[in-house]
Amino acid sequence: MADKGYHSNQTLMALRALGVRSYLSEPERGRRRWLTAPEAQGAVYGNHRRLIGVRGQRLLRRRGEYVERSFAHVYDTGGLRRIHLRGHGNILKRLLVHASAFNLGLLMRHWCGRGTPRGLQGRRGAAAAIRVALVLVAVGFVTTIRSLLSPRTAFSGFTASQSRPAIA
Repeated sequence: MADKGYHSNQTLMALRALGVRSYLSEPERGRRRWLTAPEAQGAVYGNHRRLIGVRGQRLLRRRGEYVERSFAHVYDTGGLRRIHLRGHGNILKRLLVHASAFNLGLLMRHWCGRGTPRGLQGRRGAAAAIRVALVLVAVGFVTTIRSLLSPRTAFSGFTASQSRPAIA
C-alpha cells in the first residue's frame, strides 16, 4: 500500500520482479500509451485490477483509517505542519517524539480506555494498571541494556593488558 506519489512504472515493475503484490493508488493521468514502456503495462494493469477489487478497496480504507488519520493528527493538530527548527535532524527528532507520544496515547487508550494522563484522573484502577505497565516496560528496558553492556558478553575478547580483542 502506498500513496499516489509512489506510483511509477519502475516501482511497479520492481515490486512485480520481487513477487510483491502492489496496491498503489493511481494518479489521474488519463489514457496511457504503452509504446515507450510496453514491459510496464502488465505490472500497471495488474496493480489497477487489484485496486478496484474488494480486497484493494478494503486495504485503501484501512490505510486511510490507520495511517492517514494518525499522520493528519500529528501534523495538523500536533502543530508539525509548520515547524521552525534549525536543521533537518532536529525536525526529525521532534517528529519522532510527537509520533511516540501519539502511539503511547493509543496504547493507553487500548489498555485502560483513556488516552491522556489527565483522562486518568479519578480512575485509580486505570492509573495503577498504567504504573504496573510502565514498571514492566522499564524493567525490560533495563534488563536489555544490562545484557548489552555486561562485561561477560560485550568485552569477552579483551584482557587488561590488550587494547584489541584477542583473536582465537
